[in-house]
Amino acid sequence: MRRQSPRPRCLAVAARRTAPFAIAALLFPACSEEKAPEAIKPAEPEKYAKPFNPVDPTAKVAPSVTFTDVTAESGIDFTHVSGARGKKYLPETMGAGVALLDYDGDGLQDVFLVQGAEWPDHATTPASTCRLYRNRGGMKFEDVTAATGAGLSLIGMGAAAADYDGDGDADLVVTALGPNRLLRNDGGKFTDVTDAAGFTTPNWTDKQGRQHSTWATSAAWLDYDCDGVVDLFLCGYVHWSIENDVFETLTGSTKAYTIPTKYDADSCRLWRGRGDGTFEDVTKKAGIERADSKALGVAIADVNRDGRPDLAVSNDTQPNYLFLSQPDGTFTEVATDAGIAYDEVGRARAGMGIDAADLCNDGKLVISIGNFSKEPVSMFTQTGDQMFFVDRAGAARVAAPTNLSLTFAVVFCDYDLDGCQDMLVCNGHIESEIGLVAKDVTYEQPTQLFWNRGDGTFADVSAKSGDALKRPVVARGAAAGDLDNDGDIDWVMTQNGRKPIVVRNDQALGHRWIRIRPQGAGKNTDGLGAVVTLTAGGRTLRREVRTGSSYLSQCQIAPTFGLGAISDTKVAVTVRWASGKTETYPDLAVDREHVVIEGRGG
Repeated sequence: MRRQSPRPRCLAVAARRTAPFAIAALLFPACSEEKAPEAIKPAEPEKYAKPFNPVDPTAKVAPSVTFTDVTAESGIDFTHVSGARGKKYLPETMGAGVALLDYDGDGLQDVFLVQGAEWPDHATTPASTCRLYRNRGGMKFEDVTAATGAGLSLIGMGAAAADYDGDGDADLVVTALGPNRLLRNDGGKFTDVTDAAGFTTPNWTDKQGRQHSTWATSAAWLDYDCDGVVDLFLCGYVHWSIENDVFETLTGSTKAYTIPTKYDADSCRLWRGRGDGTFEDVTKKAGIERADSKALGVAIADVNRDGRPDLAVSNDTQPNYLFLSQPDGTFTEVATDAGIAYDEVGRARAGMGIDAADLCNDGKLVISIGNFSKEPVSMFTQTGDQMFFVDRAGAARVAAPTNLSLTFAVVFCDYDLDGCQDMLVCNGHIESEIGLVAKDVTYEQPTQLFWNRGDGTFADVSAKSGDALKRPVVARGAAAGDLDNDGDIDWVMTQNGRKPIVVRNDQALGHRWIRIRPQGAGKNTDGLGAVVTLTAGGRTLRREVRTGSSYLSQCQIAPTFGLGAISDTKVAVTVRWASGKTETYPDLAVDREHVVIEGRGG
């Protein structure tokens, strides 16, 4: 993550300010004597100009939707441990993720929260653990960590859930600074099978010859080779340890969090599922191994519509990646040629979270990346050439409102069920004292919600969507899903060193919806890689079944389609499975969730 540094005032500024007076004296010698140059005064914080937000008077007006913070009454009582006690170690800034999953198969989305840890000199007994909360309905949750065996103690980062062994229940991978962990779910009980599955965390060696575990961040389950067995992709960050921590300062004296450019990069990794519950590290063989990643987010999307999943990866102070899948099971990195590696002037941004979706229902993919403050959210939009993207954040009315924010999670979801996916942006700085050097940037920052007008532009509706969006927070991960089974999308957002926030969607617009939960043949029971398409109200809507996206987190896997104010009570749904087979499921009732099974469609 890049940070602001104090900007010394350049003498050239004063020179530019005095130039007009000198010119006037030459042209009008009879006039009064030249005035002394005006003194340059530092701007007061409250006098900084607000970002310009262009307004189109003919644009569609967003509907009124209220979001409510229900954390206190939800039963989710969790506080993230960052380990921050003044030493300013880089991992303290990262926060941790949250995953939505139905671990007990009762049809309700449960909540898994990843925990950090104290550093060895402040270790506590017992150590803080990750927590699993069972959804009891009605936005009420109970802590089932001890009963399920989900209480891992580690310097946790992210989590992703999927049925990797094909037995019908959701398993968990938890990434960390240190050994990553794999939890197999057997009927609602989790067992740590990291070693038995061959899921070994690699080490790196420092200049003194000491061994350290690698640092993984976001994770995503997928079937990259379309063989019906689930595989696993992990983002790799930097080579950091307490022993090689670098001193950095904002003020000239006190320590600040060091920027990642001071550390060597680690590689992302790909693990191929063998089908027997074990994994093979195919990072190098598949073309994923690189020495310049510093990756924090991954989004899965079939960019070129060839039926194979591609990987968009957001990198921190390094060029982003776009790994394009090949028929032989390898990947080719094409981000620079595709236009998503850098910003519009050729600079690598400090990328955090990421998401990808067809936002205008026109078949064009948008890859959005949350970036550091003074670096707006990216909106890389597919052009007529499938393999070329242009950053349309400014034209989409997203750049100006997100310029000052430090954005971690970016999540696409149709919160008002009108058929167009909107954007949730979760913000929070890494430096509590950032105001000392950047008067227009704050540590706590409000969450932002952008309503999709359906024409490629967005309206910032944050200020009029309820108190849950107005309160400044230190946000990190976010997971969106239907937590109360009323059809619309709620979310859980984590904070760094603080309690998470559970947000209920209280929209009452009368829009119809349908949720499709594909069940694939073989061991890919989550139907990962399937593409679900339906036509309603004259529009064709398309969603991919995937994990990953956001930041260190996972949303509900089953895609929700908002249908707007249609009068139809049934729709036909077509699924293109990862196996390549295409099936149609006719006459599915709206306003409910459907399980569609591979091999049973028409």
